[in-house]
Amino acid sequence: MFVPVKSKFGEKLMPTHPNKAGMLIKKGLATPYWSNGIFCIRLNYATPEYKQDIVVGVDPGSQKEGFTVKSESDTYLNVQADAHNKVGKKIAKRRELRRSRRSRQCPNRKNRENRLANRERIPAGTRARWDWKLRILDWLSKLYPITHVCVEDIKARTIQHAKTWNRSFSPLEVGKQWFYREIEKRWNLLTLQGWQTKEIRDRLGLKKSSKKQSETFEAHCVDSWCLAHHTVGGDGVVDNTSIFCISPISIQRRALHREQPKKGGIRSRYGGTVLANGLIKHTLVKHVKHGLTRLAGINAKGLFAIYNLEGKRLTTSAKRNSFKVLTRLNFNYRSRHSSPT
Repeated sequence: MFVPVKSKFGEKLMPTHPNKAGMLIKKGLATPYWSNGIFCIRLNYATPEYKQDIVVGVDPGSQKEGFTVKSESDTYLNVQADAHNKVGKKIAKRRELRRSRRSRQCPNRKNRENRLANRERIPAGTRARWDWKLRILDWLSKLYPITHVCVEDIKARTIQHAKTWNRSFSPLEVGKQWFYREIEKRWNLLTLQGWQTKEIRDRLGLKKSSKKQSETFEAHCVDSWCLAHHTVGGDGVVDNTSIFCISPISIQRRALHREQPKKGGIRSRYGGTVLANGLIKHTLVKHVKHGLTRLAGINAKGLFAIYNLEGKRLTTSAKRNSFKVLTRLNFNYRSRHSSPT
């Protein structure tokens, strides 16, 4: 995996080899730092800003998605992301609870007119799915000087022999068009159809795995690599099959109270991200025993719950002096290494 580089003045430069990055750090010519699990360096001296075209290939999916950052000569990063697909159900549940409170003697807001009637809008679940892809691209653009984004164009399933108006009601089409407009504001956008991606993959002699849920390069990143290769060209042999897996953090937003009351009919407050002493949930911390972990909650005794980066609970009784706060996490991450193809 290549190391992202920033200039002394904060400009993104071409990535460098890990050995060279280590040499610069050892000589005091660069300062290391981390960005959501990616090791980066910042140069301590002025240098000419030489850049090449760097493209991000995007392979969208309903459950897993692939992203590849590539130039003509090298593959810098392969990212496999879990799709953000749970917001729609949460919005529906919130609406159900709000309406049920109106029939009980408990706090609720009055019903109001639909303020979104006759206005262009994107459903919350659709917006969350496509905004997740855009957030990943924005994060990658902070590491690499990205110039192009190539996306595999997906289409909504419409009724056979239906008129064209049927497509305008598809959440997929609405979200996709919003995603494309946002990309065009930042980078150069290219799109390819699914059959074109398959032709590129077959021409290069690459195979795609049928196990879509597996965390391997052949599951989704092989398509994103083909999209990036088609845009910038270069050698048709995959030079980097290691993948960096990320998933959105499931945040329990603050609710008025729990759905089911405790004894005595008491409904306690539920959710929220703010803990004690200014700490926030899903903050990356370094624990004295478990190493790099994240905060997940706090109990009535003032002890903290600690989870690892893959979402497994480690302890629920960590003291404040047992860990050091590092930074806020935007997503969960983990690395996977594959054998060269």
